[in-house]
Amino acid sequence: MPKTKLTYFNGKALGEPIRYLLSYLNRDFEDNRFEPEEWPAIKPTMPFGKAPILEIEGKVVHQSTAICRYLGAEAGLNGSNNWENLQIDMAVDTFHDFRQACANFQYMEDETIKATRKAQVLNEVAPEFLQKFDNLVKENGGYVANGKLSWGDMYVVGISSYIQFMLGYDPFEKYPNLRQLREKVEAVPQIKAWIAKNP
Repeated sequence: MPKTKLTYFNGKALGEPIRYLLSYLNRDFEDNRFEPEEWPAIKPTMPFGKAPILEIEGKVVHQSTAICRYLGAEAGLNGSNNWENLQIDMAVDTFHDFRQACANFQYMEDETIKATRKAQVLNEVAPEFLQKFDNLVKENGGYVANGKLSWGDMYVVGISSYIQFMLGYDPFEKYPNLRQLREKVEAVPQIKAWIAKNP
């Protein structure tokens, strides 16, 4: 049995950057997925009632970004010093803010408020954010930070399908630097192989 086990919903979302990084590491892992209707029974078994979790040699860790940061360090995809690590963290946290803005309308039960907030994100938040992030990638030589591939790139590209699901369109389509970043990450042999077999 694999000594590494990822437990998450049967979808990409917050689990996909972790899967990218485990694949990059050539780490054999169990991709344990559950359906939404199973969540109420599973939630009490989760640290702080959240998913995903990653089990490493029997030890359970949680918080998707923290997991990605750890795996990035294991893969040699962190910065060369604390300053470079800060640049990666800033990019990832900024993209996380955008994801949260999308999630804030996606999971609202009141359809009227949901429609209003979605329109605001689609018409104002997303265009402004994506243009600024596209510029950031351009300024960093085609990556999110430091002019080189990092776990931050894996995070941004891995989570982009979740953003696409919530927005209802490909968020990178109109932004050439973001498109090229995705192409570079998806061309990494381990990531390409994962995508080919991804359920």
